[in-house]
Amino acid sequence: MSERRAPAVRDEDPDRLYTVTGGRSRAPDKAFDLVTLIVAQCEPVAGMQSEHARILRMCSAPAAVVEIAAELGLPVSVVKILLGDLAQAGQITARHPRFSPSRRPGAARLPDLDTLKQVLHGLQQL
Repeated sequence: MSERRAPAVRDEDPDRLYTVTGGRSRAPDKAFDLVTLIVAQCEPVAGMQSEHARILRMCSAPAAVVEIAAELGLPVSVVKILLGDLAQAGQITARHPRFSPSRRPGAARLPDLDTLKQVLHGLQQL
């Protein structure tokens, strides 16, 4: 039987969010979107910011950015900043979803159906 955790409470306190991000309001680049899969490359270490440590523990198996934000109870924009810190330190890797080939030249490519199913399943498990 799987253990159900209580849903995370959204943390919208501006002072706390300012502290968590070190006053930054934007991620360093546009490396992450909602369905980017994040994988930890190391274990958390003593003295690490608690949110960074939680992300590393959570991402021992691939997790989508939106899943991480939901689990932490933080806005996606804040999570992207934290992920940028971890990526810069080489502690995570980002795997962008596979895209299915377009059948028409110039048509937008859609995310691979299997990837979307995995993200949906992860969200349903929250």
